[in-house]
Amino acid sequence: MLEEEYQLQFFSDNGFIRKQCTECGKHFWTRDLERKTCGDAPCDPYTFIGEPVFRKPFELADMREYYLNFFESHDHTRLERYPVVARWRDDIYLTIASIADFQPFVTSGQVPPPANPLTISQPCIRLSDLDAVGRSGRHLTTFEMMAHHAFNTKKKEIYWKDETVGLCDELLSSLGADPLAVTYKEEPWAGGGNAGPCLEALIGGLEVATLVFMNLQKSKTGQVELKGDRYSVMDNNYIVDTGYGLERFVWASKGSPTIYDAIFPEIVNEIMGLAGIEHELDNSEYSNILAQNARLAGMIDISEKANLFELRKKVASNIGIPVDRLAAIMEPVETVYSITDHTRCLTFMLGDGIIPSNVKAGYLARLVTRRTLRMLRDLDVKIPICEIVQMHIKNLPEYPEFEEKMDVIEDILYHEEQKFSETLDRGRRMILKSAQHYRKKDEKIPLEKLIELYDSHGIPPEITKEIAAEEDVEVSLPDNFYSLVASRHSSAPEREGEEGDVEYAGRLSGLPATKKLFYDDPHRMEFEAVVLDMFDNKIVLDSTFMYPEGGGQPADHGIMMVEDQLLDIVDVQQVGDVIVHITGDIENELHVRKGDIVTVRIDEERRSAHAAHHTATHVVIDAARKVLGDHIWQMGAQKAQDRARLDLSHYKRISQEELDRIELVANRIVMKNTRVTAEWMERVEAERTYGFRLYQGGVPPGKKIRVLKVGDDVEACAGTHLRSTGNVGPIRILRTERIQDGVERLEFAAGEAAVRAMQNISSLLARSAEALRVRPEHLPATIERFFGEWKELKKENERLTEELAGLRVYQLMQESEQISGVQVIARKIENADTGELMKIAGQISRNDNMVAVLAGDADGIRIVAAAGKAAVEMGVDCGAIVRQASGIAGGGGGGKPGMAQGGGSDLSKIDDAIAAGVEVIRTQLA
Repeated sequence: MLEEEYQLQFFSDNGFIRKQCTECGKHFWTRDLERKTCGDAPCDPYTFIGEPVFRKPFELADMREYYLNFFESHDHTRLERYPVVARWRDDIYLTIASIADFQPFVTSGQVPPPANPLTISQPCIRLSDLDAVGRSGRHLTTFEMMAHHAFNTKKKEIYWKDETVGLCDELLSSLGADPLAVTYKEEPWAGGGNAGPCLEALIGGLEVATLVFMNLQKSKTGQVELKGDRYSVMDNNYIVDTGYGLERFVWASKGSPTIYDAIFPEIVNEIMGLAGIEHELDNSEYSNILAQNARLAGMIDISEKANLFELRKKVASNIGIPVDRLAAIMEPVETVYSITDHTRCLTFMLGDGIIPSNVKAGYLARLVTRRTLRMLRDLDVKIPICEIVQMHIKNLPEYPEFEEKMDVIEDILYHEEQKFSETLDRGRRMILKSAQHYRKKDEKIPLEKLIELYDSHGIPPEITKEIAAEEDVEVSLPDNFYSLVASRHSSAPEREGEEGDVEYAGRLSGLPATKKLFYDDPHRMEFEAVVLDMFDNKIVLDSTFMYPEGGGQPADHGIMMVEDQLLDIVDVQQVGDVIVHITGDIENELHVRKGDIVTVRIDEERRSAHAAHHTATHVVIDAARKVLGDHIWQMGAQKAQDRARLDLSHYKRISQEELDRIELVANRIVMKNTRVTAEWMERVEAERTYGFRLYQGGVPPGKKIRVLKVGDDVEACAGTHLRSTGNVGPIRILRTERIQDGVERLEFAAGEAAVRAMQNISSLLARSAEALRVRPEHLPATIERFFGEWKELKKENERLTEELAGLRVYQLMQESEQISGVQVIARKIENADTGELMKIAGQISRNDNMVAVLAGDADGIRIVAAAGKAAVEMGVDCGAIVRQASGIAGGGGGGKPGMAQGGGSDLSKIDDAIAAGVEVIRTQLA
């Protein structure tokens, strides 16, 4: 950034001078003529700990209200917070800054801001420094970004740099900050696709505010390069984007040893007590240790173990205690700080409707949950995680919505604890297998394997490390493991252009936007239009009533008529603003010319089925929300002619009783026969009226969005629908399945498709009843009786098989051959399968000095060997016996020294195979 970007009239008028920091070399502005450093860590240590920089101490709620009142008194409109899950974005999952509330539509100028200027206190979640939380004394996963924003255009400027810095300086002065202690450091900013010059407001060594003058946007051809990306000047607008750390303001006002002791001291103390830690901040020696740790941690990056050790050494040296003793004091305290922070993060995540899962925001919620559970386990704290979340909810009365959702939050966390426990039980065998693999290679378990075990199986790396140590195998576990994993899952993958877009988007770029008439009259099935272009098997019309594929709804099909030619339209796609009609006639030349008037007839049965299933999708999600709870969120949907599917976020399996209730409620909504309405609304007005639940099916672009109301479900939706819920007809839920942990799929049919599905089920019942010669209503009792009888017969069969095996064993033992002091039985058992051979061999091997080599001829050759304990000690190895015998029979096998199995396909070699097994025994015993 050029120097003139920071040459402000405000600085000149208020006695500031520009200096260059003697430590970091960055430029900053100060009123203190003697100052040499910028005021930021590590150039300056924290001086506010023990010496607060504001006039009086504040609690979070008081400081938030002070800030918002201040900016309201300066003509800013106060906005309510947005959720911490960024429902209005398709590029990131969590709200990472206050400006994220207004990206990309407001910041790009597509949509006017909800107020201008505005002020807000926005809860944010960032997991990029997850591993530093607790250790540094200042890092948080959840924080509130108090902010004021002004959205300027070339036609109208609200305010810009001078006014922004002036407001910040006035706020700090009103709180009692020493003007000479405040510095403004020049530090360019980039994020969310935008960038600009930035001033960081610092006091007492702590950054308390960031003042960004956003005037750049990401561009591949941009002339400004910043942090590895290129940017160009925004065409029409420039934005004041500020962020004031609520928690940091409170910390600076109290001067506590750590930010955790400043913002939630009661909860910290409660967990310290449960962990058996004496957290006495009035003990000067103990408080000094925490303060020194925080001061020095602010001066180095402590996410890596080497840096953490350096921190420990410096603190220990400063206060005069051994490093080991310092670590013993600090590590459990840091763990408690982390638990307290993480559970507050979960309070916001779950309170705002995130369901832990293996995808998107749910993945991040599960990551935080499992990390917290692991730390509670390390401290041997038995309290359920939901009880700590309850403490936070009581501590946050300004968020009454969390209290309303406590029952669901508690249920979610209960199931997460159960799943975590099951994961640990299931994972032990998996880790041991992995450890043995790397021990053979004489290697550490690598980072990518740890990430795979965590991503795919939910096994924390610390658990992997513990269990691998039992096999004397080390792991490559970096201290910033969780930060690395979180960064991989914090944003959506960039969407690549579809093949069709890449193939012919250039040809379509010069064409006008297609008029989408299917919204004006969705029930019209025949129309005329003018051909604007045609190529290959693709035709572009000036207008169309045909619906292009999108929003989970397949494209319309139909027939296009031009003069005496009929063309089958087998697909319709939208590329940008142009709709392309694709014919199935690829081989023959299209006898269509630009300017031709064509008649198109839409396949009405297909369209009606899609419209019915699309409308039914809204009905079913409405019903699911009424039955399962408000946390239900659509994770995906697809409609077809004979059925539809709907993927929902839910933290446990949907029971049959719940499924029946959803179906019943859905059909009640249908029977109410309420009108289905669609209207185009300004995006800001729609969000203000209906909230972000609008974006169940994704985030549509544009200033205006199409808002659809079906029953109590209101969504931004671009599909085709029926006139009223009554037109949907019956809804039949066909099945449910868990497609991912935390995501449930409902498959259902509507209208005629539902009738056909019910007829099919009735037919199956009738045929089953006929086969069992009972009435359909007697099927359950009859099947239960048959199943009971089958189980009894199975038990009897197993008993007789055991008896038969016993008789065979007795007979075989009379025919054993002695080899070097071991009794060997080697025989072919007619028609025996592997199971039967295993039972016979197992009974024989109960005798310590006996070995059995048995072969059966059911379904090829089956070979089993078993040896008693004494025989194994003498050198018999059944795995080697079976491998050799199976090889003779044209197959393979193996196992342990005491029991092995195998087989082959060459029945003519069965006697040779048995003989080969005996020869292996002779060799082993020799």
